Amino acid sequence: MITVDADRIDAAVAIQFKDRMRELLADASGRFVLNLERVDFIDSSGLGAIVAAMKLMPPGAKLELAGLSPAVDKVFRMTRMDSIFTIYPSADTALSA
Repeated sequence: MITVDADRIDAAVAIQFKDRMRELLADASGRFVLNLERVDFIDSSGLGAIVAAMKLMPPGAKLELAGLSPAVDKVFRMTRMDSIFTIYPSADTALSA
């Protein structure tokens, strides 16, 4: 599980976020859950950074999301990214899945 410790993923932090995800997922295998419980706001740059992180995953590895706030969930639904990612209501739900 990777927990995002920020209240926003926007243009100001998207590049740093993507670089950090590249480091964390460099040797990824299996399933990774990105815990977004602390994130209250995401813009298109932040969404793009999460999609870029997913594309960095090696074949067979999977990036899933958990704990989306109502505002963040709305962005994922409006952009239809909820059909690309497996999304869990909470980190606990994701871990028990």
